[in-house]
Amino acid sequence: MANVSVAAEWQLVYNRYYRKPELYQMRWKHIDLSRNKVACAPFGGPIAVIRDDSKIVQLYAESALRKLRIFNSAGVLISETVWKNPGGRLIGMSWSEDQTLICVVQDGTVYRYNIHAELIEPNASMGKECFEENVVECVFWGNGVVCVTEANRYFCMADFATMKVCELARPEVEELPHCVAVIEPKYTMTGSVEVLIGTDAGILMLDEDGVQKVDDTLSQKMAVSPNGNFVACFTHDGRLVVNNTNFSSPVIDESCESALPPEQIAWCGMDSVLLYWNDMLVMVAPQAEPVQYFYDEPLVLIPECDGVRILSNSSMEFLQRVPASTEQIFAIGSTSPAALLHDALDHFDRRSAKADENLRLIRASLPKAVEACIDAAGHEFDISRQRTLLRAASYGQAFCSNFQRDRIQEMCKTLRVLNAARDPEIGIPLSIQQYKSLTASVLIGRLINANCHLLALRISEYLGMNQEVVIMHWACSKITASLAIPDVTLLEILLDKLKLCKGISYAAVAAHADKSGRRKLAAMLVEHEPRSSKQVPLLLSIGEEDTALVKATESGDTDLVYLVIFHIWQKRPALEFFGMIQTRSLACDLFTVYARCYKHEFLKDFFLSTGQLQEVAFLLWKESWELGKNPMASNGSALHGPRIKRIEKAHSLFSETKEHTFESKAAEEHAKLLRIQHELEVSTKQAIFVDSSISDTIRTCIVLGNHRAAMKVKTEFKVSEKRWYWLKVFALATKRDWDALERFSKEKRPPIGYRPFVEACVDADEKGEALKYIPKLVDPRERAEAYARIGMAKEAADAASQAKDGELLGRLKLTFAQNAAASSIFDTLRDRLSFQGVS
Repeated sequence: MANVSVAAEWQLVYNRYYRKPELYQMRWKHIDLSRNKVACAPFGGPIAVIRDDSKIVQLYAESALRKLRIFNSAGVLISETVWKNPGGRLIGMSWSEDQTLICVVQDGTVYRYNIHAELIEPNASMGKECFEENVVECVFWGNGVVCVTEANRYFCMADFATMKVCELARPEVEELPHCVAVIEPKYTMTGSVEVLIGTDAGILMLDEDGVQKVDDTLSQKMAVSPNGNFVACFTHDGRLVVNNTNFSSPVIDESCESALPPEQIAWCGMDSVLLYWNDMLVMVAPQAEPVQYFYDEPLVLIPECDGVRILSNSSMEFLQRVPASTEQIFAIGSTSPAALLHDALDHFDRRSAKADENLRLIRASLPKAVEACIDAAGHEFDISRQRTLLRAASYGQAFCSNFQRDRIQEMCKTLRVLNAARDPEIGIPLSIQQYKSLTASVLIGRLINANCHLLALRISEYLGMNQEVVIMHWACSKITASLAIPDVTLLEILLDKLKLCKGISYAAVAAHADKSGRRKLAAMLVEHEPRSSKQVPLLLSIGEEDTALVKATESGDTDLVYLVIFHIWQKRPALEFFGMIQTRSLACDLFTVYARCYKHEFLKDFFLSTGQLQEVAFLLWKESWELGKNPMASNGSALHGPRIKRIEKAHSLFSETKEHTFESKAAEEHAKLLRIQHELEVSTKQAIFVDSSISDTIRTCIVLGNHRAAMKVKTEFKVSEKRWYWLKVFALATKRDWDALERFSKEKRPPIGYRPFVEACVDADEKGEALKYIPKLVDPRERAEAYARIGMAKEAADAASQAKDGELLGRLKLTFAQNAAASSIFDTLRDRLSFQGVS
């Protein structure tokens, strides 16, 4: 009998059954859909209601003040606000995919509201043309809208996220269309929206590129199928024609009783089309007689992926094709395995032996019967029927050896979630197919947005999903809604819930508290954030620079420390900034490294403020070298003045510390040398002195013939006599002033001996000049080697024999290896030396 009572509610349409269960008795009061504009979101979403300003207001019936009210699908009020948006009459409103209410008014302004009836800024516009010409109609789809102006121009906003508007091609007809329908971009070849319009010339298709006529049908109402493949048209002569989008092969061509166009036309899944007149709902399907449903109150049809929700003043129904599994079990006279299994449970409950007989009949098909019962349970809205079907599945599963044991458990989980969402207070009447299309995470997101945090949290926990999103949203909402609660009290409330989720971002909640004007609460919250990378930037944004610097240095993350340093550097006075970083070695070191490269003056101020005079001196000295690299610092350039002053200042600073005596003396002499070199460049007009050494300066002076200047440098820097002689010998040789060199050798006995004179002459390839000095060499070994260097073998041999050094003779022989006569001389001498040694 149970099967009979269930199937009795069904309607047979050709070979398919349809059912229309009531989901809710509407909880609202005094709502007349015929007097209001209504927008219903798909997937069991909210219902927006606002009085239609084109209808006459009944005296004393309601307030003249228009209100936008948002209800859930059970008619429970979620929010309301006074409608005070200018721009003329409200032309159309619809819900976007993210459940934002889009309202388009006469001048083309687009207003957006969230589910709490709060206006989302900024407003958008359909453009100057819509403002000037007035919008007369708009057609919505998932996330876009097409508007028609009084001048019969078409403007498209393809995505409410970007709010970009484009104009479609203009049809060559003056009169406004009888009807407009949209093929969504995801179903078109071009990936752009295509608009179908019904005119006196037939059906035209518009897009951005052009206009084309697609059919001669004179259509008064159109609706595109959910998959974008078919178009249902109600013609001027009262026929419903369903065709593919190419208009090449009609699927339905059914004459209706009325030539008046229906108020609404909607697809019921993919199997049938619904037409609604003011008291009658007609279902038309292929190869079937139209089915009529009569109503004594106005309706709103809400297409879903698997049916149509029917909203009236008093109830919410769901018209859908009966699922195959449900039909197997509950169809009158069904003998399917699933029906027998369901019947077996009934017998089992009544302790009838017929239960076992049924099971034996379907033993081979038992797994399929169990699966059908589970599937049918999923499609049911009635909880007691869900329970019965799942019990039947469980009863049959006990006799199956190879059935997946977790299927019933999965379905139980799904149904518990769906039943919780369907509760009238929540009012989201999802079917199982809609739930699978929507996904659990999106459902949780919608519950959160509706401030149903507890249910969202329980579902997340039940399904093993991340609860962080729910708790975060709750915490932010709690802060916004609890302005009267003291910060300390609210902190305890928040922490009690936030600790439920490991790894939750306390910094994000603190950021919201800061935006809400509760900086003290934000500072207390951010203390609980374990991740420095999240904590430090927020501390800076709420003005807690000291704490941010402590946290950044404790983390050891140099990037974070630099972030804090640069932030404080910009915000605080220099001395205050220096004081903050001075006591923190990491921050101080990082600042110093950066400032050495880019901010010398600021770094000098820092070192002076902290008493590090020697560091300032080193910086000054470095700056002087940097100035020296400037290509302009030549030919007696004025840049040498600042260089010298910097070094003198460095000398002054070094002299104030006992530990830097060497640096002080070096800086003093460096400045003195630079000054002399600068003067020499000015007098000689040659940029060859500055930044050379003392020795090079002396040598250059001598080469230039400026002996007085060379002597001045020698005296000024206390150059030793030996060094002076070396420098002058090679300088005179460089300028090849051999007479001066000879005179210089005779001034007095050279403290360095005559060897440098010989080497200078030999290096200059002046053998004759070298012979002046070789005889004066005291050491016979030096004489022998000197003679050998200028190729005088006999003299070298004589000097070597005086030295009585066999090893020297051997080396000299190698020098003259190409000269056989010379080699024999050295051999003779070595033999003689060896003989003398033996004797």
